[in-house]
Amino acid sequence: MKTKEVLDKTIQFFRDKKMENARLEAEWLIGAGLGLDRVQLYLKFDQPLKDEEVTKLREMVKRRISGEPLAYITNSRGFYGLEFKVTPEVLIPRPETETLVEKALDYLKTLDQEVISVLDLGTGSGCIGLTLAKKDPRVKVKLVDISPGALSIAKENAQSLNVQDRCEFFESKADQFLNQTKESFDLILSNPPYIAPTDTHVEKDVKDFEPHTALFAESGTSLLKLWSQAGIAKLKAKSLMMMEMGFDQGPQMKDFYTSLGSFSKIEIIKDLSGHDRVISGEKNG
Repeated sequence: MKTKEVLDKTIQFFRDKKMENARLEAEWLIGAGLGLDRVQLYLKFDQPLKDEEVTKLREMVKRRISGEPLAYITNSRGFYGLEFKVTPEVLIPRPETETLVEKALDYLKTLDQEVISVLDLGTGSGCIGLTLAKKDPRVKVKLVDISPGALSIAKENAQSLNVQDRCEFFESKADQFLNQTKESFDLILSNPPYIAPTDTHVEKDVKDFEPHTALFAESGTSLLKLWSQAGIAKLKAKSLMMMEMGFDQGPQMKDFYTSLGSFSKIEIIKDLSGHDRVISGEKNG
């Protein structure tokens, strides 16, 4: 079989299964299986495939049809213009989280200093903290996660992005790390677990395949509040704390940040879909 035959059959198969974006998903899947990007894939339409390549691609298609996320099959996900390795050990980076990163980068531009200390809590793949390190060479980042498997992936991503010399990794619960560290930070960031276990709106493939420790928290906001409160004492006099949150948690989290009595400015930031997505608290001395 040739590349084009396999691609065409996969597209039609995905369409028959009522899969959204059937062509795009098929291109990504087949390209990843053959080690080609989308442009290379089309340039090699007439290339005959080896039997073992066809077998590998069929297995990847079966996995996708079973509901397994594409990112776990290809072990890759793009985020903020960068490529991150992902496995079932980590949450798949999402476009909504780019809102957090974009606002953080905007804040870094306001800081006139040679070194900026950043803390990324519950780092997972490292997509938040490592993106900041890649985009701003002044950033030195500590990345914390309870999962050794997640930290292993984050370390690989740091090396592939060539920022490992400005990164430190810690296996710990976020609140324990905050209570034990003697360092203070210019910027504390997190995409913590913020989905209530009783939430019925979680998509099936997310619930079935992504790590529950990175998704679910008691009452939804329990870790948002715990990590935020513990982080207050680790913020410098001029600093910023930003946490991703659920689309319906904005008012509650704004009230909570107000109750902490430490921020001169509190803001709810919306994602590109217009949903509340980030709670931000800024200190100015």
